[in-house]
Amino acid sequence: MAPALRPLPAVPLLSAPTPVEELSRLRAILGGGPRLLVKRDDAIGFAFGGNKVRKLALVAADARARGADTLITCGGVQSNHARVTAAAAAKLGLRCVLIVNGARPARPSANALLDDLLGAEVRYVPSRDARAAAMEEAADEVCRSGRTPYVIPLGASTPLGAAGYVNAVFELLDQIPAPDVILHASSSGGTQAGLVAGCALADVPTQVIGVSADESAPALQQEIRHIMAGLPQLLECDDKILRDAAVTVDDGFVGEGYGIPTALSQEATELTARSEAIFLDPTYTSKAMAGLVARVRRGDFADSHTVLFWHTGGQVGLFA
Repeated sequence: MAPALRPLPAVPLLSAPTPVEELSRLRAILGGGPRLLVKRDDAIGFAFGGNKVRKLALVAADARARGADTLITCGGVQSNHARVTAAAAAKLGLRCVLIVNGARPARPSANALLDDLLGAEVRYVPSRDARAAAMEEAADEVCRSGRTPYVIPLGASTPLGAAGYVNAVFELLDQIPAPDVILHASSSGGTQAGLVAGCALADVPTQVIGVSADESAPALQQEIRHIMAGLPQLLECDDKILRDAAVTVDDGFVGEGYGIPTALSQEATELTARSEAIFLDPTYTSKAMAGLVARVRRGDFADSHTVLFWHTGGQVGLFA
């Protein structure tokens, strides 16, 4: 029997549950195989949705409880996490500072356009490595001005952010029997940490497969383990359950690097749109779907299996 988990305060950004739908036409195009389902976190209504909304619902509640008046975070120019953080700040009447690596676009589009519309202050740095120092500098400036900053790490991939996906697993299990496999896009590790932990705590045998958008499998597995290590104290649960949980990362679909489409990811985007009218983004979900398509074609799953693709959103990136 699944343990009773400590409830965590959340701000009402999320209308749950998100839909679970059959991917019957995609399955037919792939020649049969396992039953395919999709969990539609892309359909979350707040700020164009996606997995970051589940995380920010908890993280923003913590920021408000601590008296913060300014949210500070980081990402790329087209960061989904930055967009949702800016939206959460606007919704709660907070200020927002975004540290983004890359060049300031001459004409902002997609997530960069939304960041501006939401009123975020966007500061540009030359590289990923420069983001941490720039966030610290921004926090110091906020403190010197007499205000209270709340710094959110990349992707809100902290134990608190991951807890949003622990809750999401229990939401899923109220909708359908436990699938044999959950496959999703994995990058900063928080979503996968929550999914793995949620399945372990619910005592279901579901295999969670994260398809990396950038990191090597060993590096991402290490980060996921690190995030999971903070969950037992937060959720008041048995740490041994989480230590024993398998963490599976597939880094075979990264291609030439982060944000660079591959032939397989482009095919996956077109297949999913033309078969199911579901849109994927070029950075994350298209590569995850490419991983799913490849596994079905290879016969990795039994026909009796149920495989759920967890759509983590990001479709705003199609308009970059």
